[in-house]
Amino acid sequence: MRVIAGSAGGIRLCAVPGRATRPTLDRVRESVFAILAPYLEGARVLDLYAGTGALGLEALSRGAASCVFVEGDAAALEVLQENLRRTRLAERAKVVRGRLPGALGRLASGPFDLVLCDPPYAAPPWTALLTALRPLLADDFLVAWEHLRKDAPSLTAPYRVLRTADYGQTSVTFLGRGED
Repeated sequence: MRVIAGSAGGIRLCAVPGRATRPTLDRVRESVFAILAPYLEGARVLDLYAGTGALGLEALSRGAASCVFVEGDAAALEVLQENLRRTRLAERAKVVRGRLPGALGRLASGPFDLVLCDPPYAAPPWTALLTALRPLLADDFLVAWEHLRKDAPSLTAPYRVLRTADYGQTSVTFLGRGED
């Protein structure tokens, strides 16, 4: 696993030991960031279920202004801190320890232009997490949510599906502002 492009492109990232964390595959990340490219320059990013930090680090490497990483697992947080050191992107990052969606209520930063969300596949918390995100979003936000292909999102305002990209059993659904 590595940062694919940008200022930290090619830097190898540490992985979380065991199977509790499922990093986004390089090929999926590369495709997703090709879609996200127009939204990255200067973006304020929120990386939920950050794990190794690969998604948020990719965003920072490609020009995002800042990224807040939210992760609840202690082992993943150690790896994330090491990956921030390796990539030299720590000065534009903030790490928040906490379980989601509850940790969102403690965030003092925002609004966020881009939210990267890669929750555990076992129980995608669409409704609770999207409800908790609402007050943290910029007017012209984008959410990229990785999930099992069979688990389509259930949405309420202000969200609407802009696009879904499928990668085998994995899908990434891109959400934007719908009708309020």
